[in-house]
Amino acid sequence: MKIATWNINSVRHRIALVARFLREKQPDVLCLQETKVENGLFPALPFHKLGYVHQAIHGQKAYHGVAVVSRLPFRKTGPQDFCREGHARHMGVTLANGVELHNFYVPAGGDIPDPGVNAKFDHKLHFLRAMERFFAKRKSRRDPVLLLGDLNVAPLESDVWSHKQLLDVVSHTPVETKLFGEAQAAFDWIDVTRRFIPPEEKIYSWWSYRAADWEASDRGRRLDHVWASPDLAGALKSQTIFKKMRGWQKASDHVPVMVELDI
Repeated sequence: MKIATWNINSVRHRIALVARFLREKQPDVLCLQETKVENGLFPALPFHKLGYVHQAIHGQKAYHGVAVVSRLPFRKTGPQDFCREGHARHMGVTLANGVELHNFYVPAGGDIPDPGVNAKFDHKLHFLRAMERFFAKRKSRRDPVLLLGDLNVAPLESDVWSHKQLLDVVSHTPVETKLFGEAQAAFDWIDVTRRFIPPEEKIYSWWSYRAADWEASDRGRRLDHVWASPDLAGALKSQTIFKKMRGWQKASDHVPVMVELDI
């Protein structure tokens, strides 16, 4: 089973890129973030034509939004309310094979890493704490669960192009990485990317639009994550970050991350 996550930065604007990815890489399930569309305007038909007939959508006009499209049937779907601002930032599904997926779009947090003066950053910290609390309550259960999406935190020094220069930049500040680590520990999550790529090796999934040449400067961050519950440890077979897709015409600033499991 192959499952991918991708912050698409407007699914309608980039539907051709999504279709190309689905045709070329053939994931069984794709979790999208920042779809930027209300449920009724979600481009369901192109996904249907490609075989992704099972769709769980939690949309919002012009902003945020998450969706799960799948070739595998769902047993259950529905969002959890992690977001105090009422944004569409989570969609949960349980596949027919029993695997539970949580698709997240964590708030970016604005530019100033001070919750006292930046409400967006305060919101982000609140959201991370809510994630931690939700899964801490379930820690005694041993279910096959995947948490994936744009979590908007680059936790390790090797997850950013310069640890020293980004310590006071939102996404890599100590308060964010601390809360991120607590959320990860709350369910004994496995960081799937780092299961296959050593923690000291630099790896990114996001490159800013502001760079004149994103590839030459390579000033990236690893903001897109896949976490697996301990029960899935033996099922993990591979992970891929599709860096070359950042160079596609009209690309998102994020690239897909895909994991393969033997289930």
